[in-house]
Amino acid sequence: MPRPRRTQISVEDTSYYHCCSRVVRRAFLCGDDAYSGKNYDHRRAWVELLLFELEAVFAIDVAAFAVMSNHLHVVLRVDIDSANRWTDREVLEQWHKLFKGDELTQKFAKGELVEAHEVHRLKHSIAIYRSRLCDISWFMRCLNEPIARQANQEDNCTGRFWEGRFKSQALLDEAAVLTCMAYVDLNPIRAQLADTPEQSDHTSIQLRIRAALKGEQPENLLPFIGNERDNQPNGIAFLLSDYLELVDDTGRIIRSDKRGAISINSAKLLARLNIPHDNWLKLTTEFGKLFHGPVGTLQALTDYCEHLEKRRRHFAASCQHFHSN
Repeated sequence: MPRPRRTQISVEDTSYYHCCSRVVRRAFLCGDDAYSGKNYDHRRAWVELLLFELEAVFAIDVAAFAVMSNHLHVVLRVDIDSANRWTDREVLEQWHKLFKGDELTQKFAKGELVEAHEVHRLKHSIAIYRSRLCDISWFMRCLNEPIARQANQEDNCTGRFWEGRFKSQALLDEAAVLTCMAYVDLNPIRAQLADTPEQSDHTSIQLRIRAALKGEQPENLLPFIGNERDNQPNGIAFLLSDYLELVDDTGRIIRSDKRGAISINSAKLLARLNIPHDNWLKLTTEFGKLFHGPVGTLQALTDYCEHLEKRRRHFAASCQHFHSN
């Protein structure tokens, strides 16, 4: 049976999570519906725009995303430290960007005097909002619900638009994070919707490539920071150029009509991650089939399961795909 989200999230073990939502109806989320003859590509922009609006509100970073015809992928990083650094007023300012709050929170946010007997209730509300602003379930709720309402209104119908709940996977180490990001970024190529990463519309890899051509990184995506982890802790500890090359090499191999091979730089990156070449191709093409729970090394998986009182054996076999020869 589905588990509550609180039994799948352990920020003590990792701040990275892969989430996936799928539509439940025959109508497509974004793409051509052969049954009705309608095209829904414009909905991709809805999802991408709202995703970045939420990233600016929540203490949650977007590491990767891909909006597909009947599902969407996001790789998220929970930034607990930022949420804890927000002042009480900043918490309310962030929350009020999405929700009205109540008369008391509105009054405090405007700098008006709060009566002594109201302080306890105000503090309680702020604590709840601070927790929600770094909660993946609330992030996905704020992403999926408006899209469902907008799509239902456009389709002139009611009822479910998404499947019951979004899928959530803990990414327990660097190898799991980078592999999942590449899997997400390569979705359009595997689905034969794009020939190259730079042609993959409404994906994080396209935004990163466009920004890289200007010598920049996208403002609304979690940056690659190379070895600057001490000076800039909020980032992915790899070089952006190495990641882009690895994704490009992998995409060429996936495309059966294009010649491609793993370059020397990409091979070095895989060696750093301790992932054999053959395993990498299997991971980036079958990640969704191989893993139905937390992803990482056996030791990381053991720690995660102990903290959440789970049985490791349900997930251990899949995780061996990372480093087995």
